Amino acid sequence: MTSGYALAVRFTTRDADAAQQFDALVNRALEGIRNEPGTLVYVVHVPEDEPLVRVFYELYADYDAFQAHEAQEHTKLMLREREQYLISTEVEFLNEMTGKRPAAEAT
Repeated sequence: MTSGYALAVRFTTRDADAAQQFDALVNRALEGIRNEPGTLVYVVHVPEDEPLVRVFYELYADYDAFQAHEAQEHTKLMLREREQYLISTEVEFLNEMTGKRPAAEAT
């Protein structure tokens, strides 16, 4: 078993306007998330035929990297502000077993 720690989160927004505002909130948070060294993947998906749903896949180097992500101000702001746009949130925490992942960036 490897050390990766991941989440799959399904958000359902209230309506098309809320989806747009939620997307803008996420895009602002991504400015900071892109600089988090332990956040390996942070991708937002829209399922086919479900325009009000957003599915996030987040992969962290390990649990400590996830905790560091949660402690960031841009993440705290997104967590605080997101509820006004949503009607539901479903979270699955995932422990990595095996697979293909992005290569570590050269430093």
